[in-house]
Amino acid sequence: MATTDVAMNREAFKTLVKNTLERRLFYIPSYKIYGGVAGFYDYGPWGCQVETNVLNLWRQHFVMEEDMWEIRCPCVTPEVVLKASGHVDKFTDLMVKDLKLGSCFRADHLLKDFLTKALEDDARLVAERAAAPQAVVPDRKSKKNVAEPLTPEQKLRMQSDLAGLDEFSGPELGEKIKAYSIKAPESGNDLSDPYPFNLMFSTQIGPTGTLHGYMRPETAQGIFVNFRDLYYESGNKLPFAAAQIGSAYRNEIAPRQGPMRVREFTMAEIEHFVNPDDKSHPKFKSVENLVVYLFPRAEQMALRDHVEMRIGDAVAQGIVDNETLGYFIARTYLFLTKLGIDKKRLRFRQHLANEMAHYAQDCWDAEIECSYGWFECVGCADRSAYDLKAHTAKSGQELTAYESFAEPKDVVQLTIVPNKKVLGKEFRRDQKILSESLEAMNREEALALKAKLEEKEKATYKVCSTGQEFTLTKEMVAIEEKVVKTHGRNFTPSVIEPSFGIGRIMYCLYEHCFYLRPAVPGEQVSSVFRFPPIVAPIKCTVFPLMQREVLNVKSKAMSNGLTRAGVSNKLDITGRSIGKRYARTDEVGIPFAITVDFDEGVTVRERDSKQQVRIPDAEVVDVVRDLSNGTVVWEDVAAKYKLVTVAEIEAEL
Repeated sequence: MATTDVAMNREAFKTLVKNTLERRLFYIPSYKIYGGVAGFYDYGPWGCQVETNVLNLWRQHFVMEEDMWEIRCPCVTPEVVLKASGHVDKFTDLMVKDLKLGSCFRADHLLKDFLTKALEDDARLVAERAAAPQAVVPDRKSKKNVAEPLTPEQKLRMQSDLAGLDEFSGPELGEKIKAYSIKAPESGNDLSDPYPFNLMFSTQIGPTGTLHGYMRPETAQGIFVNFRDLYYESGNKLPFAAAQIGSAYRNEIAPRQGPMRVREFTMAEIEHFVNPDDKSHPKFKSVENLVVYLFPRAEQMALRDHVEMRIGDAVAQGIVDNETLGYFIARTYLFLTKLGIDKKRLRFRQHLANEMAHYAQDCWDAEIECSYGWFECVGCADRSAYDLKAHTAKSGQELTAYESFAEPKDVVQLTIVPNKKVLGKEFRRDQKILSESLEAMNREEALALKAKLEEKEKATYKVCSTGQEFTLTKEMVAIEEKVVKTHGRNFTPSVIEPSFGIGRIMYCLYEHCFYLRPAVPGEQVSSVFRFPPIVAPIKCTVFPLMQREVLNVKSKAMSNGLTRAGVSNKLDITGRSIGKRYARTDEVGIPFAITVDFDEGVTVRERDSKQQVRIPDAEVVDVVRDLSNGTVVWEDVAAKYKLVTVAEIEAEL
């Protein structure tokens, strides 16, 4: 959190950034004139521009450079799709209620806030006592309690609970809340036991209300349900990847933390489909020497800090499960640091065992440190083959890939043949759903049913989708395994998924790029966003040196030339002083400013160094365009053209 030479605490810094962002319309609380609604924000003019530039860079870095398909799917998703994916049953957070007022709170956040504050207060108390030990000797006549530091045992227990927070079940979380005597914020009332709350917004599709749907909680499912067509378009070859950018919706229990936790947000997700038996990546060697901060599971549980490690070593040692997952961790690091995220405040944290989804093989979150602490902004997960298998089972459509063998192989083939005539006679209209369920059994389920039928001649079978139970006999289904020679096989691909929360990344970018420029004689302290040119909301401003028609005409011509060259710019002919106009544009992070005067050529100023150079009219558009897209850097331009001093500029006035 670099601001000035004067130290600033986290809350003060957060408030300063928030006020600047809202005042300059980077974002605005939604429906503000009606009191607002928690968890919703509007992007103002500058915020829209930053998001557009971040997404353009994301497309360049991933979709184009990794040769991915991009698709766009509806935000409203039928219930059947999200039932198959598990979101209807499992997309929940644990909630507690104020037993008197009925206010709702997210249980893990209450525990996290309590533990974080207790540990921070303890650290501050210890520091104060070390600095002035005589100040904490209590007056024996006074009845006022004197705060005492935590015991080593208390501190260790709190640190351990904080590290393992994501592993607690509902009952365990409830016990922790009771053990620490945590009450409802503000009211201080007792809390209920934690219980699950589904985070999806429900809706009805069509006028009859019979087709139930949800606002999508992620963009990934749209890619999975289109797998078969995308696989065909990829020449029926693996690996291939598809990407989607769009809005997602989560009905957060108690959204706080400003724009970091909202109910509608932009996601950018990639689904990279691979052979589950070969998760190598052809470009892995290009990133294996990249050094990043990793926070493996073992370090977290031992209450140690993150470690610096080569991606190649992390994969070779089995810390990161496979090359493709390691490759996308590295590419995510390169993307975030190119945006302007401070690499010293970026780490990849591995999910704890109970925190990880049941189907995931490995999962790492890119966490960025900001005034809210370390915050998850990107998830990189090996989702195994769960999603495609789930949609295959629910839809009845095969979402598989085919692999040809170089030489024919002997393979064990399982056949499941329901006797539909016998099943129809016994179960009538339930025959169809029972037959489909039997045919969809995996090998383990089928062989277990076969063994029961051979041993007892009867067996109970449950259809998972409906919960119905049927008593089957040997005559109702034939299950056989036999060895056959085959030239290939069908299999369900695994998926490596990098998932980006664009709004969270943007907010962290704002904080990492924000600073207060110290005052110089004749000027006030000013706030500045030092955005890299590639993500700055506008690349350049154009100012006439003073209010003269000839200068206004030349300035408009210069602005038009920049626009034709694809350089976003803003023309300012308000007549305010040049210094004030510079300060206004620095505050929104515009990296370059062109000042038009009466002489041949113009003055180009760079935001962070405040250096200015004189560039001929015929060359300035190309120079600013190259600076904006990163083809050249300011040091190259400053070395080529004449630097202009402040005294020379003032002489023009």
